[in-house]
Amino acid sequence: MALNLKVIELGQLIAGPFCGKILAEFGAEVIKIEPPADADSAGGDPLRTWRQLHQGTSLWWYLQARNKKSVTVNLRVAEGQEIVRKLAAEADIVIENFRPGTMEKWGLGYERLSALNPKLVMVRLSGYGQNGPYSQQAGFGAIGEAMGGIRYVTGYPDRPPVRVGVSLGDAIAAMYGAIGALMAVQQRAQNGGKGQIVDVALTEAVFSLMESMLPEFGMNGFVRERTGASLPGIVPSNTYTTRDGAYVVIGANGDSIFKRFMHAIGREDLAIDPTLASNDGRVKRTEELDEVIGAWCRSHDLPRVMEVLNTAQVPGGKIYSIADIVKDVQFQARGMIEKHRLNDGGELLLPGVVPKLSATPGGTRWLGPELGQHTAEILGQLGYDAAAQAQLRQRGVI
Repeated sequence: MALNLKVIELGQLIAGPFCGKILAEFGAEVIKIEPPADADSAGGDPLRTWRQLHQGTSLWWYLQARNKKSVTVNLRVAEGQEIVRKLAAEADIVIENFRPGTMEKWGLGYERLSALNPKLVMVRLSGYGQNGPYSQQAGFGAIGEAMGGIRYVTGYPDRPPVRVGVSLGDAIAAMYGAIGALMAVQQRAQNGGKGQIVDVALTEAVFSLMESMLPEFGMNGFVRERTGASLPGIVPSNTYTTRDGAYVVIGANGDSIFKRFMHAIGREDLAIDPTLASNDGRVKRTEELDEVIGAWCRSHDLPRVMEVLNTAQVPGGKIYSIADIVKDVQFQARGMIEKHRLNDGGELLLPGVVPKLSATPGGTRWLGPELGQHTAEILGQLGYDAAAQAQLRQRGVI
């Protein structure tokens, strides 16, 4: 792991910390700033207590904060803000996902920090971006998914829109943030060592996924609607039920793949039908083809369906639960099911790091840290001795 960068992570919950996680997985020193405990709060990133807990700590936390250093700093007081300015003066990247203007209110805006450190890159993740009429509105990933268009096309046409079962909008924005940060760091070499702002809006990150929807609307006034489990305008590509009740996705939409598939299921008539030789012809007969494939799947158990698909080299696969993923030999062979031990001896499974780099692969150096676990170490590097730290702690600064 050779990503020789110092990153200050000021974000909470998902988008900002996910961005920091990506960089930490590949060797960056990511210093996560968290609020200290006080009379009103246990402190720390709220994600520490989200979803399922183990002895009071979120299992998600161990993943989201792996390889990070936890430092407690109260960003709402002047002494805490000064600590962050000292950290930023030595950093390559600052990540934040507060509402636009919050960092400026704390004296931690880009102009202030870049005056101390011209090479600094600041990744700013927010619901709507740093400017525009909506910029001051609260915006979570769910809102980004709604406004960015993906929720409108997710689900069945006769039912209200639904969501994907994970925080997709936050994750996509975080990935763009990490990509932007690395591009900005690379650009410093051609920009006289000057950093810049990476402005990521959750709404725009989701909107960028929406394939051809905008040009189709602009040219033809076409509004894509919900199509259930099928991929609209690409046929056949749908989810089917097998005789033993499994769900299988089949993507036989390539022209040669479609022919092989039809031969494999005994429908030579469809394989040689010239009107089905290309996707535009198959789209016109979507319902007919889905019924043919659905009937074939319903007449066979999953093992037989997969055998036929694999023999004919037709892309297809069972829809996996997490239990299926854990026992799958491909995920295991690729190192995607990591086993770790918690302090109490309990076994913790974490997903492996993506992508796989051949020379400088990422990995898990340590699990998400305890609150403030690295405060003394990092402040000591900034010149705060034990007595100074004790005073800061007494005043609730750290």
